[in-house]
Amino acid sequence: MPTNDQAPSPESASQENPMPLGLALLPVLVLIIALSFNVYVYGNDALGGSSQMIIILVTGLTAAIGLWRGTSWAEQQVSVVSTIGNAMPSILILLLVGALASIWLFSGTVPILVYYGIKLLNPSIFLVATCIACAITSVVSGSSWSTAATIGVAMVGVGRALEIPDGMIGGAIISGSYFGDKISPLSDTTNLAAAVTETPLFTHIRYLFYTTGPSFLITLVVFAVLGLNIGREGGDVDVSDTLSAIEATFNITGWLLLPPVIVLGLIVKKVEAIPALFVGVVVGALFVLLFQQELLLSLMTADKPFQVYTLVMGTMFGGINIETSDVALNELFSAGGMQGMLGTVWLILSAMSFGGVLEATGMLARIMQSVKALATNFFSLVACTAATCLVTNVSTSDQYISVAIPGRMFAGLYKEMGYASENLSRTLEDTGTVTSVLIPWNTCGAYHAAVLGIATFDYIYYCFFNLLSPIMTLLFAYFMIKIRRTEEFEETATGAGSVSA
Repeated sequence: MPTNDQAPSPESASQENPMPLGLALLPVLVLIIALSFNVYVYGNDALGGSSQMIIILVTGLTAAIGLWRGTSWAEQQVSVVSTIGNAMPSILILLLVGALASIWLFSGTVPILVYYGIKLLNPSIFLVATCIACAITSVVSGSSWSTAATIGVAMVGVGRALEIPDGMIGGAIISGSYFGDKISPLSDTTNLAAAVTETPLFTHIRYLFYTTGPSFLITLVVFAVLGLNIGREGGDVDVSDTLSAIEATFNITGWLLLPPVIVLGLIVKKVEAIPALFVGVVVGALFVLLFQQELLLSLMTADKPFQVYTLVMGTMFGGINIETSDVALNELFSAGGMQGMLGTVWLILSAMSFGGVLEATGMLARIMQSVKALATNFFSLVACTAATCLVTNVSTSDQYISVAIPGRMFAGLYKEMGYASENLSRTLEDTGTVTSVLIPWNTCGAYHAAVLGIATFDYIYYCFFNLLSPIMTLLFAYFMIKIRRTEEFEETATGAGSVSA
């Protein structure tokens, strides 16, 4: 027992005054209900500021509960700053992607990808081709974010020109991107899941294929069926006017394909995303001067000095709108630059603040403790892991936390019950990594919605791979398909069999 001049430790205080589960869940439930109502009221405009304000208000509620329970504001602030610090690379990437999308539009890189995509693809094969192309790109680059910012942006343009619904386009891009992100040895989440569970990387990847392979094949079949229906309903789409409008506005040359090749090459060479994207922005700016001089001159106005500088610089930070003779292309050939990403940055800052306060007050640990207590057999163990990943994704708004925290929580329990670590690492990827993009206020959901220009609630219904992956891992657990035991368990079981024999 502490003396009068000794303060009780946080651990002893927690044991003497444990937090009720209902109180720990209260902020999460309030947040989900409030955000759901907000989406109902604002629709696709919910991320314009109202959702951010709700997250900030609920963060205030959570902080107040923490103060009441004895967690000082100084402790909460340290956790918030730390959590936001972890998100800073994502924020920098987001800002660079805003500049990249705008300058690649101005340079002609995005238009030429759209141009060739329209010429080579048709509505019936578009969804399957997009999913496969994004999967290959993501495997090579190891990043769903880079894939969405490069191939994904181009495919949005092609799909809209072919009159494919936005939700289907986004679903195909995200399904392919997350397939590659899960199985690529270059992926940070793949390495994270292997590391926190102490699973050899390639053992983890091989084990992932058991659930990931069927999920991706089913996804391709569904997109193939949807594509055939689109082809029958829409018939042949006349794209000659669209192609002519692109040719009349931009200087079309194969050299414009070089910027994405350079960026993807740097990523393959394991250059970090931020410097790789920075190089892409610089190369894009140079290509404006080299290849789009006529377009540059057409956008200039008389009697204004340094117009080349202001046009290029303004494109990167403020965006650009390029008008063509095709009205449908005008919306596509517009981008918001870094400025267009500020709403998403605000969302990430708000969400990470909420996660930081939730963790500092011990509410997150209390929720995880209750979930862990429900695991009594292998299926319930996997189901609890999946639920924990989902709750963490919703509450902390970060896919890395949704992999790291459940990984640390359940590693000992899997081993104690005699199940090899790759069972856990696979479940983390099948339920933590892939569901992050389905949550609008999660960093992944906010990023992809902003970069692709397609609202989360438009594409969520068509992210078949992301929706199937958690179901597949639960089915494998229920029917005990490809469930590996630890060597210690196998030796014990063999020994027991020999004795009984």
